[in-house]
Amino acid sequence: QVQLTESGGGAVQTGGSLRVSCALTGDSVSSLSMAWFRQAPGKERESIAAISSSGRDTNYASSVYHRFTISRDNAANMLYLQMNNLRPEDTAMYYCAASTVSWGTLLLRRLLQSDFQYWGQGTQVTVSS
Repeated sequence: QVQLTESGGGAVQTGGSLRVSCALTGDSVSSLSMAWFRQAPGKERESIAAISSSGRDTNYASSVYHRFTISRDNAANMLYLQMNNLRPEDTAMYYCAASTVSWGTLLLRRLLQSDFQYWGQGTQVTVSS
């Protein structure tokens, strides 16, 4: 059974930076594609960044492109999201998720939440103006 545990959220001012982390436990976690989703109050959960199992390929939502960087360390079973130049609209609960679906299919299906079988409990990020 795969388990995901996020950490590193917190409060920061506009323009600041944070790094959130996701620890993975279970069998064959390095073979899973991974992603970060977020959900702001009153809004639907959205995908913001994804990474292939090897870490060679990444995908970003336009809202975070050039500000956020997704990475993974398969030796340590960790997933990261480096967030720079944060804005108040980045305030949300951030979730990591893992998928057994192939990377190409995930992209074709535009990172459907239903394609991700494993989810963390979330970590809150709050950006004040």
